[in-house]
Parts: sequence; structure tokens; C-alpha cells
Amino acid sequence: MTQYYGNSYSRAGLPWHYIIAAVIALVGFVIYSNRTSVNPVTGEKQHVALSAAQEVQLGLQSAPRMAAEMGGEVSPDDPQALEVSRIGRRVVQNSSAAQSPYRFQFHLLRDPRTVNAFALPGGQVFITRGLLDRLSNEAELAGVLGHECGHVVGRHASEQMAKTQLMQELLAAVAVAASDSNHPNRGFSVAMIGNVVAQMKGLQFTRHDETEADRFGLQFMSQAGYTPLGMEGVMQVLEQVTPATGRQPEFMVTHPYPEHRLKDIETWIERNFPNGIPAGLTDGAPLRHGIPQ
Repeated sequence: MTQYYGNSYSRAGLPWHYIIAAVIALVGFVIYSNRTSVNPVTGEKQHVALSAAQEVQLGLQSAPRMAAEMGGEVSPDDPQALEVSRIGRRVVQNSSAAQSPYRFQFHLLRDPRTVNAFALPGGQVFITRGLLDRLSNEAELAGVLGHECGHVVGRHASEQMAKTQLMQELLAAVAVAASDSNHPNRGFSVAMIGNVVAQMKGLQFTRHDETEADRFGLQFMSQAGYTPLGMEGVMQVLEQVTPATGRQPEFMVTHPYPEHRLKDIETWIERNFPNGIPAGLTDGAPLRHGIPQ
């Protein structure tokens, strides 16, 4: 008489937890595969968790809370806020970003110390005064805003959500497959290891998104009449606030280091403007600094 020591088997001779794990993984792959959309700007087929309308709604709902975490939004009538909005609109309206289904809005946040800019799904774009006051001219600001618009156009947030959901399904499948009554803790241990691997993979995806957003930003700002050299100026600002010593290894952070991004930017410029930057692409005007509300 055969003994299975606590594990139940199917008629096919496989443990039931293997079959359940396979079903979980299959369902995850089916859901991921069916959530696709063709990007109207790039023409590429993407796996996304949200529709464009859902992205817009999520961005609008999240915007007040995100602004509050950085001191709140500067009045739209503030000269610097008007400057941010004007240059942001110029970048979108005069570039292929205008082909996207999103209505971009540009916000200046009060925080004078945090050097940051970010975008929410659907077109809500933010920059802190801490970063704006370190930029010199319109081209540099166009580079920052173009980069953030690139995240929106690239649908990076929705892509990450879809990948996260798939990874959660696969981790659940691995945990089920590794567990049995004789080793009750093995499934938990395997799941923990898988979670670490998933986090590292997620960081890799995020760094890829940042590189892609830089390329979008370079494209958008150039189409809007700004020299892509402005993006090099942005990287120099980021280098100043990101010391080369005492920082985490690059594979553990969300953004490639500024010096590596700078090399990619230089490569993009050389590839797209082999004969030099056209004379029609300019730095624009110097930016306003320290304007009181």
C-alpha cells in the first residue's frame, strides 16, 4: 500500500498543490496577456492595468494628496507657476506628446528643499520649487517637464501595475507549489525569496522607464524648439544633489545615476543630431527665481 505522507494526489499522479499552483500561474498570465493596448504615440503594444480614462481619473484623484505631501501647490497666478505651465504646454502642444489622449496639467509645489519632479497617470505633472530654483533656463525646465510627460505618454505607471499584479500571481503560485504538510514553512520561505527577487526586478523595470522617459523628454523638448543640451544641464544639477560617495549600488535604486543618464543623453543627441544641434533649437529665456507668492 502506497503512503503519500500527508500530500493528496490527483488522478494524474500529481500533488494537488502543484495543480493549484499551475492554475494560479496560468490565470495570472491570461489576465496579463489580455490587458493590452496600442500606444497612440509610439504605436507599440503594451500590457497595462488601466485604460486611459482610468489613468486620468486616478491622476486627478491622487493629485491633491501628492501636492499636500510637498507643502501644497503654489497659486496658479504665481509668476513661477505660470512659467511652469507655459513651458509645459509648449512642450506638449508642439511635440508628439499631443497625440496622446491625456490632458496635461503642470503644477509647482511649495517645497523649497526637495529636489524633485514627478508625474501621475493621466497627465498631472509636478515640480518642486527646490528643483525649479536650481534650473537656469527654459530648456532645462522643458527637459524636466518633457521627461515627466514621457512617463505619462509611456504609460509607465499602468505598465508597472500590470507587471506587479502578474508577479503577485506568480509568487502565490510558487508558494503553493513549494508548500506541503511535511514542510509547512517551506512555502513561506520560498515566497519571501521570490518577493526579494520580484522587488529587484521591479527596480530594474523602473530604471528602464527612467531611461525611456529621458528619451521621450529629449524628443519632446526638441520638437518644441528647445535644445536637448538643456537636459544635460538638468543632469548636472542632479549630480550636485546626488553625491557620488555614500550612495546605494545602482541596482538597488529606482533611477540610474545622473552620470549614466548623462552618457545616454549624449548618445541620443549624437544619434539624432549627427551634424550638430540645429540653430533653431535654443535655451530659451532665463528662468525666474525666488519670486514671492
